[in-house]
Amino acid sequence: MAISDPEQAFRQTSWAGLRARLFHLYFLLRRPMTLGVRGLIHDRTSNSVFLIRHTYVPGWQLPGGGVELGETLGEALTRELAEEGNIALTAPPVLKSMHFNRRSSRRDHVAFYLIESFSQTAPKLPDHEIAEAGFFPLDRLPEGTTPATLQRIAEVFGGDPASPHW
Repeated sequence: MAISDPEQAFRQTSWAGLRARLFHLYFLLRRPMTLGVRGLIHDRTSNSVFLIRHTYVPGWQLPGGGVELGETLGEALTRELAEEGNIALTAPPVLKSMHFNRRSSRRDHVAFYLIESFSQTAPKLPDHEIAEAGFFPLDRLPEGTTPATLQRIAEVFGGDPASPHW
């Protein structure tokens, strides 16, 4: 049945929108999901990849981090690369895969990107978050490279199928 009263139609539409926002808020509070980004920065000239070692977790890993409120995946990746490596994108990154990170939480997901067009303004110096950072040849990755990092590298360069898990 069509609604002929515009005011009644507006009230029903407004209630539906409010109800949708309330349900969204309820699910956000009950089942918050976290989303992160990681970038595999590959220097084709030297066939090396950029890795970081944090001050607060063990192992060498790909740069990246959480997507902040109001931020797109691309914006988060751009911010994290600048913060953790003094690296700027010079072309759009390639989204390679999405992963469930069950080690982090029951609702954490990571968007994994390949970056081959970039610039680095200066080598990344240690700070409160990053203990070490640098480019490493694919055949000489540092001892302590995390299993997830090794798996992502194998998926991109070794032809391994992308795992659904980080």
